[in-house]
Amino acid sequence: MSKASITTRDIDKMAEPTGNIYQSVAVVSKRARQLSTRIKEELSGKLAEFASTVDNLEEVFENREQIEISKFYERMPKPSNVATEEFLNGEIRYRMPEEEGEETLD
Repeated sequence: MSKASITTRDIDKMAEPTGNIYQSVAVVSKRARQLSTRIKEELSGKLAEFASTVDNLEEVFENREQIEISKFYERMPKPSNVATEEFLNGEIRYRMPEEEGEETLD
């Protein structure tokens, strides 16, 4: 049985590290964006190995290894879920400058 894509979270537990749910969500979203960018670059690099300079439709064929790589990345947990778990487990370092009012990730 696969994990549900939607998980109920305790808002108080999410707000606890920063003292504000909105700041917590901002930290999680920035981390999720970092993860998403890294995964996208990784996948693009792997799929670039299969890139063909031939544009002829007759010569295009399905590459089994390419399909398996794509399926692997589709099955990975969503970056937002990973970032939320990291945040709740205290694995994300962040700081909140008082003057700027924005969170930054280290």
